[in-house]
Amino acid sequence: MVEINSEPTEQSIYNRINVLKAFDETKSGVKGLVDSGLSKIPTIFINEEYMLERNNNIHNQKSGSSTNNGGIPIIDLTGVDNDPNLRREIVKKVGEACEKWGFFQIINHGIPVTTLDEMMDGIRRFHEQDKEAKKEFYSRDITRKVYYNSNFDLYLAEATNWRDSLNCVMAPRGPLPQQLPTICRDIFIEYSNKVMKLGHTLLELFSEALGLNRSYLEDIGCGEGLFMIGNYYPPCPEPDLTLGISSHTDCGFFTILLQDQIGGLQVCHQNQWLDVNFIHGALIVNLADMMQCHHRVLANTKGPRVSAASFFRTHLPPENASRLYGPIKELISQENPPLYWETTTKDFVSIFYSKRLDCKTLQYFKL
Repeated sequence: MVEINSEPTEQSIYNRINVLKAFDETKSGVKGLVDSGLSKIPTIFINEEYMLERNNNIHNQKSGSSTNNGGIPIIDLTGVDNDPNLRREIVKKVGEACEKWGFFQIINHGIPVTTLDEMMDGIRRFHEQDKEAKKEFYSRDITRKVYYNSNFDLYLAEATNWRDSLNCVMAPRGPLPQQLPTICRDIFIEYSNKVMKLGHTLLELFSEALGLNRSYLEDIGCGEGLFMIGNYYPPCPEPDLTLGISSHTDCGFFTILLQDQIGGLQVCHQNQWLDVNFIHGALIVNLADMMQCHHRVLANTKGPRVSAASFFRTHLPPENASRLYGPIKELISQENPPLYWETTTKDFVSIFYSKRLDCKTLQYFKL
């Protein structure tokens, strides 16, 4: 049993910073720790809030309480481009899923299963190659178009997450092919092209569900940027003490997520954490910070778990440096006033990276 301290001391903070620096300087991430054969996780990964939650859940279950295990909506996109009647039904389902959940899965979306499987394999190949080859890409410079690290908020978070990430800015100004890792270059380019096309279809469905012109969200630039992350979650010797990714909302207009069969993704719905069950060939759509839909990934003794997150947003200046985004004026009224002020994606992303992952970025823009 790990002892939980109520208040960190100056000495403990100093020691933590030193441990974080030592971990960071290995440039080997969590995968490097696992490869070293450790049987217990380092203290920087211990998530005391999650441990308290688990203890409370165990107590509640013993008291007769039960938890709700349900799946998020699954929407079939068959006929979305060529059958007006089916499209109307799909638009209705998308609108309901966005309003009630902020999360849903899509099937028959047009991206071949072989491409999805190869994307998972490509991410796995990158993270499992020789560590010296990976170190070439290791960086905490978020202005780079391609970089790999472990926890972008390593020095800000109260608990380090059990994952490593390959980060790539794919649009509107993507990297040169030679800037991408050779071991996964072709599939990153192929998958990003296909996911961009799918993203444009989803923006049309979102627009129609809001009662707007089909091209509205596309016209204001919501589909211009694509930032992709290939996440790798090594098997964890003590998964009850840490998280793969702590509870958070995504930064962007929306996210398309591909996950493997290991599972572990959970979404918070009506104050309960629900598993997002794996469906081979399906993709998960998340309305990100716009719906304040919190989600997380559990650590697991199984693994590694692999996922590909595609965030639709611009990431680097000068793209749309001065373009303002905010509540859609056509949907604002006296009865439905705006909740947030306008901002640029540059400012929004800057705040996201200056805070811990589990901070709510949108709260800084509340009226």
